[in-house]
Amino acid sequence: MAIESMTGFAREAGTVATHAFAWEVRSVNGRGLDVRVRVPPGFELFSEAARKLMSAAFSRGTLHVNLAITSAAAPARPRINQEALAALVEAASAVPLPAGMAPASLDGLLAIRGVVEIAEEAEDAVSALEKPVLAALERLVASLKQARLAEGLALEAVIAGHLATIARLTGEAENHPARSVEAVKARLAGQVAALLEAGHALDPQRLHQEAALLAVRADIREEIDRLHAHVAGLRELLAQGGPIGRKLDFLAQEFGRESSTLCAKAGDPGLSRIGLDLRTTVDQLREQVQNVE
Repeated sequence: MAIESMTGFAREAGTVATHAFAWEVRSVNGRGLDVRVRVPPGFELFSEAARKLMSAAFSRGTLHVNLAITSAAAPARPRINQEALAALVEAASAVPLPAGMAPASLDGLLAIRGVVEIAEEAEDAVSALEKPVLAALERLVASLKQARLAEGLALEAVIAGHLATIARLTGEAENHPARSVEAVKARLAGQVAALLEAGHALDPQRLHQEAALLAVRADIREEIDRLHAHVAGLRELLAQGGPIGRKLDFLAQEFGRESSTLCAKAGDPGLSRIGLDLRTTVDQLREQVQNVE
């Protein structure tokens, strides 16, 4: 099962008699699924259909869906809802006004939602457009799905490349000569000798105990083992596919923690360079996994 990117774009258009319509959707990153739909007044039935289909097809991302409809017919005229206006006038006349307050004006009442109705399309036009517009909406969802899958395919290749680099650097750190027992002993022995020369009052036995404790704390075996485990876990997720973005993000954070600890413990310039390269690659990995559904 392939992974999907949360970014993509799709457009589907058509014509029915004197009407032309076009669906467009732009998908960007999001923590969850957020479907935002805009349709012309009078065509609200398509808004709910768009939300339903998009929610069924995708699990993450912010989707901006827009429906545009144009007509070559004569423009519709505004219509006043006489019943609503009369009810408002009656209700307003029954309200006692404080001193100095003017009664409701006609322009104020007309500004209230529902009093003035602008019929953008006649009911027969809406009925004629319903089937082709909904069919185009289904094609729009399929087109966006393909766009996100294509982007996900490219994204998977980039993530796999970063993962291979992390695995290589982890192996280099594991096999670095500075981690050998002889190298650690030599490094600690040099530090102990320098301290003894600087302060003759220091207890040699206590100094060796502290040096041994530092050696244990500076060991990066645990970090290397965890990095290997995270590499294996991320590869399994990529093979699994599907909406794995949140899991990838969690693993990327774990990579960041282990690489930072490795850098902090590295007592050798060579290991430090590997640790810095590791952190740089992990940062690049984290940027990419933010795009995965």
